[in-house]
Parts: sequence; C-alpha cells; structure tokens
Amino acid sequence: MTIVRAAVVLLLALVCAEANSQTPPVRVRGTIEKLENSVLSVKTRDGTTDIKLADNLSVNGVIAASLADVTPGKFVGIAAVPQGNGPQAALEILIFPDSMRGTGEGHYPWDLQPDSTMTNAAVTDMVTATNGRVVTLRHKGGEQKISVADGVPIVTFVPSDRSALTPGAGVFVVAMRQPDGSLSAARVNVGLKGVVPPM
Repeated sequence: MTIVRAAVVLLLALVCAEANSQTPPVRVRGTIEKLENSVLSVKTRDGTTDIKLADNLSVNGVIAASLADVTPGKFVGIAAVPQGNGPQAALEILIFPDSMRGTGEGHYPWDLQPDSTMTNAAVTDMVTATNGRVVTLRHKGGEQKISVADGVPIVTFVPSDRSALTPGAGVFVVAMRQPDGSLSAARVNVGLKGVVPPM
C-alpha cells in the first residue's frame, strides 16, 4: 500500500468514525427539581436527569393557545399517531412565532408516544370533521393531513428567561449527549402559569 493510499484510507476511517460518533439529540420531558450552578435537574418518568445549561441559554415560555389560532399560513408543529386509513390523530399542536418559522421543517418520527410522528409545516387548510377539525400541512417534503380532536393541547412560545426555571415547572428540553455521557442544552422550553409543555 502506497503512502498516499494509506493516508486516504486513514482519512476515510476518521471521517466514518466521526459520522458514527454523531449522537441523536436527547429529548427530556418532566418537571424541574432544581437549578444549581447552571445544572438543571429534571424529574422525568425514568428518574432525575441533569442537564448542563449553556452560558448563552435561550428560554422559551410555553403558554396555552387555541384552535382558533391555528389559521392558514401559520407555521406549526404537530405530534400525531396513525389511526387506520384516515388522517393521523394529533397529540398536541405547537404554534411557532413568526421569528421561528421554518424550525425543524418536515415530517419525521417522534418519541412522544409509540409510532408517533412530528410534522413541522405551514397550515394550508382546515376543515370541519366529525370530532374537531382536519388540518392540512405543507412542508418541503410533501403534505400531511392531521385530525385534531376537541381537547388536544395547543400551545405557543413567548420569550422568557432563567427566572422561569423554578422547581415544579414543566419543561421540554432537546439536549445533546457529550463524550463523557453528560447532557447539555442551549435552549429550554418551560411551561408558564401551570402549562405543561405537551411536546
């Protein structure tokens, strides 16, 4: 093997190793136990999870919204599950502020419930159905129709800060696994006025 070929093989091995080392984000759902020295302790259904918060942390407040706020042109995120041959059934709806339009656009698997998906897309239509509404969403990869029954949680984001990270508040955090196994995050979504982030 020539030196050049050996170098190419080594480079490819390093690239593959780096690609394989890319770990998916960890979604943490639960209630705050404490915030101490930039470490957020969250009580989840599996126990307590500690997350190191970035110095430039961004905090989104999660507040209640309504189906009347889900209008054509709005950019939303809807977690849903299959239901037979019809449209998927919504589990929750997040209405993104205009400043966050395009966030996570697409249709992909989600971990809110078994077999659940997430669709982040623009609302193009909404029609009355037997129990609620059917929303049509359009994203870069195509179109999805999702049934929204009465009582499905609907929320939106408002600006907030670290002062909202108090014990008992509900949070949803997309964290990254570090090489040492710890979790870190640059953004926290926290429920305000008793709202539990349904994402």
